[in-house]
Amino acid sequence: MAKREHVVRMSVEQPLWRALTAYRLLTMVYAVLLFAASYRKFDRPAVAIGYLCVLAVWTLATSPRVANAASCTKRFLGADLAVALAGILLTPLADSHERIADGGPTLPSIWTAGSVLAFAIKGGWRWAGFASTFVAAANIVIHGGEPTRDTLHNVLLVWVASIAIGYVVEVARASEATLARALEIEAATRERERLARDIHDGVLQVLAMVQRRGTELGGEAADLGRMAGEQEVALRTLVSSGLVHPSRVSRDGALGALVDTYEVDEPGDAGELDLRTLLAPHAGSRVSFAEPGTPVPLPVPAAKELAAAVGAALDNVRKHAGEGARAWILVEDWGDEVVVTVRDDGPGIPAGRLDQAEGEGRMGVALSIRGRLRDLGGSAELVSVPGQGTEVELKVPRGRTDER
Repeated sequence: MAKREHVVRMSVEQPLWRALTAYRLLTMVYAVLLFAASYRKFDRPAVAIGYLCVLAVWTLATSPRVANAASCTKRFLGADLAVALAGILLTPLADSHERIADGGPTLPSIWTAGSVLAFAIKGGWRWAGFASTFVAAANIVIHGGEPTRDTLHNVLLVWVASIAIGYVVEVARASEATLARALEIEAATRERERLARDIHDGVLQVLAMVQRRGTELGGEAADLGRMAGEQEVALRTLVSSGLVHPSRVSRDGALGALVDTYEVDEPGDAGELDLRTLLAPHAGSRVSFAEPGTPVPLPVPAAKELAAAVGAALDNVRKHAGEGARAWILVEDWGDEVVVTVRDDGPGIPAGRLDQAEGEGRMGVALSIRGRLRDLGGSAELVSVPGQGTEVELKVPRGRTDER
């Protein structure tokens, strides 16, 4: 099976998750030692012992949950924050009022910051601000609404630090995506160059020779030469566009952004497909194909239906615009929707001709084009001016196609 290069993108957050795991373990031990050093000063040490036992078990049992972003779910983050808040709110039941008023540590102590940092790494600065606000509110509650200067200082430090880390994570994610895309383009370029060398040395030269000799011989050989010429143009277009499979992104990469290989499988109806790979074969001596330099992914069923609609539009060009008519295919990816425009330089469609065709039972445009796009949640607009050709604009919204 052929090998293709692809980009494996590392999660730049992975070192942060490792550091967070170590931080939680160390601060759990610190909270236990802090209590052990002053347990005689507690009014109800049994409450503190009970909570710290729960904290130790929770920290050890959930260490795998903070190993990466995938396992650190929203539900776990909520439960983890609840453990931290419970420890803060239980502090007045275990410790004396005087020690709390003097700025004494809460039961979880600095372990609480680990819960907030998990929010920051998982969801960015907004999630960090959300979690740190609850921590701040709990600290103010246990001080009766009059927190000490040290308490305010610690709360503000956690709030600012977590938001800053969350913002850095968001910037790092954007940089990571840019790097992965650059490596993907580089890999695609090398693949395109390799294909171009191999094909140019063999297939393209043979097709060019068949076209030249067929033209010289005339008759039926000329028709064969013409078809060989069209296939040569289509093949050159396919090679020059560099249509290779888009990279598969690592879910939990730990080795850095790198170029690796994978085996190319034929796509089924699951996953996504680069629309350009389905439309590029239409290019020929009378059909020009223009596409973005980056993949245009769509769910496989939607991509196939859209490609079929384009094929139906080109069939209409061949049937009604004449043998000498030229056609142009333009693919545009607007993020929230994909737009494909098929234009020809034929004589155009007389006013009312489409309605007449539907009335006569010829449903090519109605079913093959508009019907397909309607099923995808998109639209097909046809503009034709007699003597100035016809333009068909096909639009498919991404939100609807993802639901199919």
